[in-house]
Amino acid sequence: MLYSAVVTLAFMATVYVGFVRPPQGTNKMAEFDRIRVHRIDVVERDGTPRLIIADRTEFPGSFYHGREIGRARRKDSAGMLFINDEGTEDGGLIFAGATTDGQRSSFSHLSFDQYEQDQTVVIGTSLSPNGEKRAGIELNDVPDQSITPALIAEAERIKAMAHGSERGAAWAAFQRTFPSGQQRAFLARAPDGSVGFTMNDKQGHVRLRLKVAEDGVPAIQFLDDRGQVKRELSAHH
Repeated sequence: MLYSAVVTLAFMATVYVGFVRPPQGTNKMAEFDRIRVHRIDVVERDGTPRLIIADRTEFPGSFYHGREIGRARRKDSAGMLFINDEGTEDGGLIFAGATTDGQRSSFSHLSFDQYEQDQTVVIGTSLSPNGEKRAGIELNDVPDQSITPALIAEAERIKAMAHGSERGAAWAAFQRTFPSGQQRAFLARAPDGSVGFTMNDKQGHVRLRLKVAEDGVPAIQFLDDRGQVKRELSAHH
């Protein structure tokens, strides 16, 4: 019995070292016709995370220099998280869709981040339970200030506060310290069935709008920094 146990353990160790855990630096490749997983972590040789593919339950939080920061609000979709050379979040792809109480809804979101910042390019679509459909491509300016774990924690703390004047004041103070990004251009299909392209100034004000309404009538609008249309060229004019 002792001999059998020793031989069995030796065989298991050989299989683990030779097949399950090949020596570092080798280029051993395993081939599968099909795999079934809940999460895949792609990492560099030193353990730095680079790409995570996960279902909704296992979807990760944010990453900052290799350390994961829990984000409970991210448990609403499956997808992929992109991570840069230093182990910091760099964008991602998420998607979801379901029918609830007879109402259909879905969304897809692909974004790419500026270094240690937020989304600079976004491609997204959505269908709301009320039937509204949206789809667009967005270009943004974001600050150079890094999004650190401390900033994320403060933002999550404020979002968890009850709605009211205290929450509003806290959020205003946070945005003075850490200003949000501004949308600069947006190509979109709006819920009213129109399609258009807007270009904004650095403060996020729409200054030029090209639009084709649902009935097919095109228009070009020039706006001031208060959102007032100063000039319009339309097929009706």
